[in-house]
Amino acid sequence: MPLIVQKFGGSSVADTQKILAAARKAIRAQQEGNQVVTVVSAMGDSTDDLIDLAKQISDNPPAREMDMLLSTGEQVSVALMAMAVHALGHKAVSMTGAQMGIETSSVHGKARINTIRSDRLRAALDAGNIVIAAGFQGIDENFNITTLGRGGSDTTAVALACVLGADTCEIYTDVDGVYTTDPRLLPEARRVKQISYDEMLELASLGAGVMHSRSIEFGKKFGVPIHVRSSFTDIPGTLIVAEGEAPNQAVCGATLVKNESRVTVLGVPDVPGSSYTVFSKIAAKNVTVDMIVQNVAADGRADISFTVVRDELATTLKAVEEAVAELKAEGFTSDENVSKTSVVGQGMASQTGVAQKMFRSLADAGINIQMITTSEIKISVLVDREQGPAALRTVHQAFELQKPPAVAAPAKPTSSAHAPSDAAAVVARLQNVQGMENLTIDDIALDDSQARLTISGVPDTPGIAAKVFERIATDGIFVDMIVQSFGRNGKANLSITVPRGDLVKAHKTAEDLAKQFSCGPISSAPQVAKLSVSGIGMRSHTGVAIRMFRALAEAGINVEMINTSEVRVNVVVDGSKGQAGLAALQKAFADTLR
Repeated sequence: MPLIVQKFGGSSVADTQKILAAARKAIRAQQEGNQVVTVVSAMGDSTDDLIDLAKQISDNPPAREMDMLLSTGEQVSVALMAMAVHALGHKAVSMTGAQMGIETSSVHGKARINTIRSDRLRAALDAGNIVIAAGFQGIDENFNITTLGRGGSDTTAVALACVLGADTCEIYTDVDGVYTTDPRLLPEARRVKQISYDEMLELASLGAGVMHSRSIEFGKKFGVPIHVRSSFTDIPGTLIVAEGEAPNQAVCGATLVKNESRVTVLGVPDVPGSSYTVFSKIAAKNVTVDMIVQNVAADGRADISFTVVRDELATTLKAVEEAVAELKAEGFTSDENVSKTSVVGQGMASQTGVAQKMFRSLADAGINIQMITTSEIKISVLVDREQGPAALRTVHQAFELQKPPAVAAPAKPTSSAHAPSDAAAVVARLQNVQGMENLTIDDIALDDSQARLTISGVPDTPGIAAKVFERIATDGIFVDMIVQSFGRNGKANLSITVPRGDLVKAHKTAEDLAKQFSCGPISSAPQVAKLSVSGIGMRSHTGVAIRMFRALAEAGINVEMINTSEVRVNVVVDGSKGQAGLAALQKAFADTLR
């Protein structure tokens, strides 16, 4: 019999009438011939109310007791939901995380799921019940109640869908799907019918609050279709699956992160281990770094720029002070009045001209780009905070995201994520000692076919990036990585990687551009190695970049360029060090490779 997992967030069960409405959706799904598991969050703002109660008792309550307290919010919801199903004439049984057999790590407040023992769930389903499951919670090996942290009910729902081999996981929320951007910022934003896991991971990390990254990682790892729908309408919503909405569409969404701060560490010695020193000290203060840009060194020293959440800037600067002192760097600068605008799309990997179009649109709007970083499916730029909304509107219009794609992919059917013949193998994967939520590295790759070109002293003014990449496109040069570091004294360094055979042509183009903009010098490396680590869990498992930097430092390999995304971290090293770097990374991530 088909099986559906449904999840209702706090706004969808905020009062008794909404609980009854959610119960009717669960009953309707069962009457259509499905077994149904319904995961619910705490009602409305009840979690916040519980936190306020705890603060009235103690300024620093024990983490274990906070989990004990916060887990009660979901227990109230599941009991009321089960009562609602019974009141409507159908069978239901409510279960806490412990009763479902959700076993987690012992990190209170942000535990990770290790395994789910599904026997009791299956028995209840086979008896004809709708199972009402408490989201956000589990137990550790010592039977302590744990909570999963932000987005925990989404994570519970997709994890249950994985272990039960569900046909789909329906996420009911107060919005009716995933949009090309936040419709609260741009009314013309369009609901997307279908989006890929990787695109959704990027958008989730860039401020699209529909779902949390951990749940998307689960879906991607175990192939579960996720269906984002409205609790209050029957609009079809958005499917999150392996492929995006249209194979010919370069960009599927645009985002704006308003609360960014930029930090630049100046004059870092260009020697192995410098990047590791900087970012390990930041990680030690539990700060998550977002955008990382390291450009090519000049005179034996490089600048490293990165962004952090604005609220964590003060803590970050303390760590940076320590790193500057240890490395004998030149100093650091920061700016808390910046925003990050990004475009995301799987089609970027196979289409040229995306960066050119983005930069030209921003230039025409008079918006200056402070930093650039790219990945295979994302381009992010840092702009002045006041220009953030205009930047978002500009790129959304430039890629005509308000319009449906010309040729859309067929809607992904909500067919079984796991064929019956694969059920035993799937359960075995999910119930291993490594844990369901462990970081999983799909690939560690070496690309030694590229060359690097850097133009120094590029004027830090609107339109420069657009003119550079329009000329590069006109000359037929394919660009892979783009890194523009934050400029000093109104000047920035712009580095690109190109196929080795294009370097002579690219160098000539760069010379012409340097004359046009009265900048330079130009430097190049005819043979570089791009080392990439890609996988699932890189957003929620912070420290992947740090592990890379440490492994390369220990191997005596210097990092020349860095750019990052939610599914991949890329670094550029000297071409002669490529194989040694690959071996060092394979050793460092051996425990996570699948």
